[in-house]
Amino acid sequence: MMNKKIIFIALAMAFFQVSCKKEKTKNVTEPKVNEVIVVDSTLLKAKDFEASIDKKETHLYWIENNGIKAAFTNYGGRIIGLWMKDKNDKVVDVVIGMNSVSGFQKSTEPYFGATIGRVGNRIAKGKFSLEGKQYQIPLNNHGNALHGGIKGFQDVIWDAKKSNDSTLIFTYNSLDSEQGFPGNVKVKVTYTLTSSKTLKMEYEATTDKTTIVNLTNHAFFNLNGEGSGTILNHELQIFANEYTPVDSGLIPTGKLEKVANTPFDFTTKHTIGERVKTENEQLKFGGGYDHNYALNAADQKGIRHAATISGDKSGVVMDIYTVEPGLQFYSGNFMQSKNTLKSGKKDHFRTAFALETQHFPDAPNHANFEPITLKAGGKYLTVSEYKFSILK
Repeated sequence: MMNKKIIFIALAMAFFQVSCKKEKTKNVTEPKVNEVIVVDSTLLKAKDFEASIDKKETHLYWIENNGIKAAFTNYGGRIIGLWMKDKNDKVVDVVIGMNSVSGFQKSTEPYFGATIGRVGNRIAKGKFSLEGKQYQIPLNNHGNALHGGIKGFQDVIWDAKKSNDSTLIFTYNSLDSEQGFPGNVKVKVTYTLTSSKTLKMEYEATTDKTTIVNLTNHAFFNLNGEGSGTILNHELQIFANEYTPVDSGLIPTGKLEKVANTPFDFTTKHTIGERVKTENEQLKFGGGYDHNYALNAADQKGIRHAATISGDKSGVVMDIYTVEPGLQFYSGNFMQSKNTLKSGKKDHFRTAFALETQHFPDAPNHANFEPITLKAGGKYLTVSEYKFSILK
């Protein structure tokens, strides 16, 4: 079954770009040919990302392609910012982040822009069993394990290599028993900016012992630009008829429930803020939206159009495509104005959102959820694309 799954995902990756090109958002402008984005040189300085952590060096990296430009650091395999022009021909940065490695280290929000692993999202009580053996992950979120434990992939130093001007490759070797997970796991994440204004994320992993893997990226977006204010007027559509309800600790109950006639129904476009204050137990548990959506069936190539979201001021539209079965929607409920972003603005309440492609949370503890088990000799492969366009 594992080999068949690998072949299926590999085929999906091969045809990914073709499929995404066919499914375009209506009434959008096409990118200009060879468009260059100029970013204020004082905004991010290479020296502010040069540090020695765990006996490894950190740096600042840039990639760009035809009207889109991004900055990364190998501390946490993070995307720091993502620049493009909006409907008014103004350059906007749609990913929030810090202006130094120390800024990320000291942040009260540890996941800004980070590559997340070994296992994204929550594991109930940090416990799971594999092949008759129980494992314990350090608890870091109200009695549960979140995003790989206390020192997940967001706090490690990745090896980085630019293969060309538009592609950056991060690699990391996660050792056996790291954060309680079994197996030596080799991880490779490739971030590519395409000529169609798309941020492509390709994840690969191998192991020498049966383990669990669920990789994602935790970019915090504001499509009006970092520091531009609330995201509540962003218009969102999620292509999912069901979601996974949670308990008070944000652990899935194991059920799949219909979104119809609930505040979780984004099968048609709604603003994020339209129903976020609705009297609803699930919204109360999350302090707003912090839930996994069970995406609708993939197309024949294994690709799902997960979501479309647009900035009300900028006209920037983001379409998400993935081979993953789930999408975690987070509406910035725990942002508390405690961190200064690279723009000089604070990370105020609900001034950014996240849409993370993933397998379902707490998957190892729910037999009805698609498994995240990776066996020795197998290969983890997944790909997601965040495609940008501008409303006319």
